[in-house]
Amino acid sequence: MLRTPALIAGALLALAAAVEPLSAQAVVGALASEAMHGLRWRHIGPFRAGRTKSAVGVVQQPNVFYIGPTNGGVWKSNDYGRTWQPIFDAMSSGSIGAIEVAPSNPDIIYVGSGEGLQRPDLSTGNGLYRSNDAGRTWQHLGLRDGQQIPRIAIDPANPDRIFVAVLGHPYGPNTERGIYRSVDGGRTVERVLYKDENTGGADVLLSPNDPNTVYAVLWEARQGPWENAAWSGKNSGLFKSTDGGATWTQLAGGLPTTADGLGRIGIGISPSDPKRLYITATAGAKSGIYRSDDAGTTWVRTTDDSRFYGRGDDFASITVDPRDPNTLYTMNIVAWKSTDGGYTWKSLRGAPGGDDYQRLWINPTNPQVMLLAADQGAVITVNGGETWSSWYNQGTAQFYHVTADYNWPYMLCGGQQESGSACVSSRGNDGSITYRDWRPVGASEYSYVAPDPLDPNIYYGGTVTRFDRRTGQVQNVSPNAGRGRGTAGSGPDYFRGIRTMPILFSPINKRKLYYGTNVVWETVNGGKDWKRLSDDLSRSTWAVPPSVGIYATTPAAKPTRRGVVYTIAPSPVDSNTIWAGTDDGLIHVTRNGGRTWTDVTPPQLGPWWKVSIMDASHFDANTAYAAVNTFRLDDLRPHLYRTRDGGKTWTEIVNGMADDAPTNVIREDPVRRGLLYAGTETHVWVSMNDGDTWQPLKLNMPPISIRDLIVKDDDVAVGTHGRGFWILDNVTSLRQWNGASARSAATLFKPATATRVRYSMYTDTPIPPDEPRAENPPDGAMIDYYLPADAQVVMIDIVDTRGRVIRTYRSDDPTPAPADAGNVPWYWFRPAAAPSRKAGLQRFVWDLHYARPTTECSLPISATPFNTKCEPEGPWVMPGVYTARLTVDGAVVTQTFRVRMDPRVTTPLVALRQQHDLSVALYDAMRDGAPLAVAARQRGDAALAAEIERAAASHSSVIEALQDADGVPTDSAVRAANERLTVWRALLQRAAGGR
Repeated sequence: MLRTPALIAGALLALAAAVEPLSAQAVVGALASEAMHGLRWRHIGPFRAGRTKSAVGVVQQPNVFYIGPTNGGVWKSNDYGRTWQPIFDAMSSGSIGAIEVAPSNPDIIYVGSGEGLQRPDLSTGNGLYRSNDAGRTWQHLGLRDGQQIPRIAIDPANPDRIFVAVLGHPYGPNTERGIYRSVDGGRTVERVLYKDENTGGADVLLSPNDPNTVYAVLWEARQGPWENAAWSGKNSGLFKSTDGGATWTQLAGGLPTTADGLGRIGIGISPSDPKRLYITATAGAKSGIYRSDDAGTTWVRTTDDSRFYGRGDDFASITVDPRDPNTLYTMNIVAWKSTDGGYTWKSLRGAPGGDDYQRLWINPTNPQVMLLAADQGAVITVNGGETWSSWYNQGTAQFYHVTADYNWPYMLCGGQQESGSACVSSRGNDGSITYRDWRPVGASEYSYVAPDPLDPNIYYGGTVTRFDRRTGQVQNVSPNAGRGRGTAGSGPDYFRGIRTMPILFSPINKRKLYYGTNVVWETVNGGKDWKRLSDDLSRSTWAVPPSVGIYATTPAAKPTRRGVVYTIAPSPVDSNTIWAGTDDGLIHVTRNGGRTWTDVTPPQLGPWWKVSIMDASHFDANTAYAAVNTFRLDDLRPHLYRTRDGGKTWTEIVNGMADDAPTNVIREDPVRRGLLYAGTETHVWVSMNDGDTWQPLKLNMPPISIRDLIVKDDDVAVGTHGRGFWILDNVTSLRQWNGASARSAATLFKPATATRVRYSMYTDTPIPPDEPRAENPPDGAMIDYYLPADAQVVMIDIVDTRGRVIRTYRSDDPTPAPADAGNVPWYWFRPAAAPSRKAGLQRFVWDLHYARPTTECSLPISATPFNTKCEPEGPWVMPGVYTARLTVDGAVVTQTFRVRMDPRVTTPLVALRQQHDLSVALYDAMRDGAPLAVAARQRGDAALAAEIERAAASHSSVIEALQDADGVPTDSAVRAANERLTVWRALLQRAAGGR
């Protein structure tokens, strides 16, 4: 539900007016989100998977598997995990807690959204989904306020009869929780097991031999507003029904109780002996793994070793071998296996850092085939665990933040949940972005990464580390190195922190690095020493938020000073102005470089309104923006604030935003004043009038948690918590949009500077198409234009400064689908493209080459799957100024733009000019050869015609020698070119004399 209509009533000024005062901006025509056809998000990886909680295979199709990354949607593999494809991206939630396939019909799949966990960082969903065609299409069903669905059980004979465990709100009470039953495929549901608004359903299973025998787990738990706040209560337990859920009995017979501290329970049933049950239980001194041989009447503890049951809030999953009731597996930091009914254990799979396993599915007809889900992703074995597939083929990385370094191409960097850190190149040298194009940079899994603006090899991260790419070494340069981190309520320490602490460089002083704990720090010498800029900026005391509910009087809820500085925003226009926001809901600003600070908190903010990210204006030291997240207060509404008077007053700016997605980030465009971007728990938003109204900028991106967003040069980049990094290439059209654009017959936006870079510099045998890879940015000049209505014919000409038309494209150019050609399969070719004549914002890319000299097409050995250009190509154009001419049904508009060299190329311009001029002279001769030969034959001079054809054809190899690198042409290549041109001029004289 939207607060206001999704289309914005305001719009942008022309680019030239970017820095005019806001009051001068007129409210003009709108650019609707659905008209932004030419803009497209591009996923760049890394292909190192993220936390995956739910997983299931298909018994009848042993090669088919489904997984649910907790914040990455649903993925499917039909090749035993060799490749994975997302199949849930069109839905409105990407947070997944449960996936089940109907045993009687593998086309029917149920998905429960919401992670279904109680942990410091999680996401919620919006109910139950069903597919009747193996994931091609989906229906969104009910239970939408349940927020978390950790398990679904399907009747093996009736796919419409299901039981659903609904855990409920993680941060507050609600009534839509417990165990639900549906007999009509999820269209309607009935709650059959319920305690209260604080207790939810954590697990549900059907007995393998009787679908009316149901086992269910209830879990009373609550996460709190501050990090690591957690409570449990008296209502957790294991329940059984023998009449299909009509009545329930709580199982005891030796099980621990809530008086023992019982929390979450995980349950497994033996398919070959349904009386054999196993559970994991977290219950103080009575914690352990328990076993029942009489369907739950009595229980015995088989182990109290915490390696096999510990951290029940995270794991609590047991799977029993389908053929042997004494063989079972428990998921924990390591995946463990027991073959004696749970008494002794041996590792199945694990790693020193802790893979943190969540779920194991075993094929009941072939137990050698298993699907294992972990915080690292999902892997498959077909030999009982001797070997496994890879999780380095799943683009489901969870990032907390994103920054960009100062290299070209730039890299996006951040801490990756469960894995460490990653910096991923925005462009790969080898035609795409592969495993060669990313690497760790020594930061922790929750970290910001701060690339050094003065040294492209240095990256700071975490709390605080310094990584040197030249040596690969990581040094702790924190202000409290060697002394540890303080804790809440520990007194006047200055090192209190949580998992994600801000670290960033000043936009003005490139040597100044800021870092936040409960105070603000700065260093100007890479962490050799630090200066404290503030006292504790968090709340000294506070009222317990209402969302804590019945746990408000517990010792764990007692107010203590536990907040931290969660965001730091130094002004790009005033070196003395720094903004700071805390996770407990305060905003401070300093105007004198940190000597004094003023509390400028908006009056709307209460305790634990987390100030997630602030952004200081690029145009005015008194203007700042704040994204405030109230998810941990059980409030899913967005909260964005703007001040234009240095924090004296604040305006909430959320009109147009959906009211069910908390806000994580807001950023101001550094070029166009009033152009803002924001990220919520579902997608990206854009405002063209300084936040007065918002519209979606989701485009082709799946529903995903946008944890951070930056504007890098002409691009917008985001760090998502479940699908890695994404880039929206070239937003210059948004910067230039104005009311006239909507009214004109055609608008051609001034293209951004285009970089002459080779789309692939790879030389060897290609990477196979089924290897994970991400797409490079468009290789050329991006020509953006807007059509208010469909046109008949659209034409784009590229013209140089001498008036030569270098390239012409038409909307009616043929665009045949790639096809097999000779010995080259279709999937190696780049698809043909033509300018669109459809209404809306469109984009066409000129590749910075002259037109191809021939229609013949060959591909190099170093091909790029689905994206290899035909050779030979026309020569590269020179760096310089060019004109794009757009003709729409006879109406003509033009814009000039600049082409620059790949910044890594240091070849002198005079050498590039020589390369260009010789190549173009030979190229023109090739193009002129065919008509000259035809004319010679028409005159009866077949010999001359043959000489012309041979000479023109011989130019191709010389052009290739000149163009194969952006270096100084070799003497040999120059001699060859001049020799060919001398021969050609002689042939031209003969042809002219014979006329």
